[in-house]
Amino acid sequence: MKKAPFSPYLESIAPGLKELVRLLGARYDYASVHSADSVGFRLSISQKSKSVSDANMTTERGCVVRVCKNSLYAEYAFNEFDPERPRDTFDRLVYELDAQLETLAAAGVEPYATGILPDEKLELFVEKPAGILPEEADISALVERLTAISDKGVSEVEGALDCAVSGTSTHISKMFISPNRFLRQSYVYTEGNYFIYAPDARGEMKSAYEGVSGCGGIEILDGLAEKILDAPKVMKDLFDAGKIVPGEYEIITDPDVSGLIAHEAFGHGVEMDMFVKHRALGAEYIGKRVGSDLVTMHEGAKCSESVTAFVFDDEGTLAGDVTEIDHGILKAGICDALSALRLGVSPTGNGKRENYAHKVYTRMTNTLFDPGDSTLDEMIASVKHGYLLSGSESGMEDPKHWGIQCIASRGYEIVDGKLTGKVVAPIVMTGCVPDLLGNVSMASGGVGVFGTGACGKGHKEWVKVADGGPYLKTKARLG
Repeated sequence: MKKAPFSPYLESIAPGLKELVRLLGARYDYASVHSADSVGFRLSISQKSKSVSDANMTTERGCVVRVCKNSLYAEYAFNEFDPERPRDTFDRLVYELDAQLETLAAAGVEPYATGILPDEKLELFVEKPAGILPEEADISALVERLTAISDKGVSEVEGALDCAVSGTSTHISKMFISPNRFLRQSYVYTEGNYFIYAPDARGEMKSAYEGVSGCGGIEILDGLAEKILDAPKVMKDLFDAGKIVPGEYEIITDPDVSGLIAHEAFGHGVEMDMFVKHRALGAEYIGKRVGSDLVTMHEGAKCSESVTAFVFDDEGTLAGDVTEIDHGILKAGICDALSALRLGVSPTGNGKRENYAHKVYTRMTNTLFDPGDSTLDEMIASVKHGYLLSGSESGMEDPKHWGIQCIASRGYEIVDGKLTGKVVAPIVMTGCVPDLLGNVSMASGGVGVFGTGACGKGHKEWVKVADGGPYLKTKARLG
């Protein structure tokens, strides 16, 4: 398989940016520049419309400089740079950066004891394998393929009003330059999904969703043609579904719902920039039990070749694989570089920007439960009365008190170790994270990874993430 070629544009401006960093380094205690050049597309197909765009959430081109002076940090983003005249950019940036630093110093607020970011010598050049690059795609042919999937969904599902299908692919090139670091990476991620909408016998609108994603070219979208074959059964289950009687039940979560729990339970709650601000209860649980012995969880861009499988983050820290939970014990959180300095820990490669013009925050990448050794049949057979939850829809958490809420598309009733055929939908699962994970009593082999979504920091700062896990058996309150 061919490799995703690094951006010629970034290659052409690298010498000028190195000189810019040298000039900044002579004036400030620290200086670096992060650069991005990413191209891609997004296609949205339905029975009513077709939308083709050569941009999506992660397409960008620009640079951002970071400097430090007297423990105060400032940044400035720009998208116009003449590599033959770096001093012109230097003169412009100095005015803006000094103004920021002077404003911070005049505010009278005691700065965090941050220190200077480490800058160990490292040079890295990685071009990841990819199939068909987004810039090489035959868009007309791809529109036809996605249209056929939309048509298939509508024709196969009784009463379907629409089947919306989307495909997104981005070729990402990023570069990080500091006095001692010169890092370059290039990779492609692709994702696609469908939504089918149809009213049930009562006229209530139902919808089914499925997606594909991964680190690779647009060939990943071929998987949607297979996924749409499951739509008729899922929609029939939703048509036949009743309402659940609220209460506490034994539950089995499918890998998609397990991933939702992983993301919400140990997502923002262990992002350590929240530790700096005393906004996460997870800080008080490091070294303590938060789950059963069957619960082990990893987080990091190295954990899976998913949509967020980068080689280094947006601060020039190499991608990590952090064991957040080891057999039920919370071992570590994840951290950007500045928060790491303030907390006296090592950065984990989780410093991410929405794009080059946005601030770095500690952000999730791949958040995954480890597998166990049970089979799904064994797990079902062990349930006296409960539900197999399938299909994640949404979730949220309260990092300060560790409450969690997850919504699953549907639940399949289990009585005396057998599926009864009864379906309930939708399912709202609530609880306290240590209780939910503390009750995990079985885990299947194998791990599913899902990367068709995005995550915001609060109500903004959206980035790509992936999550997943095996089937898990636990107890939870459902409603």
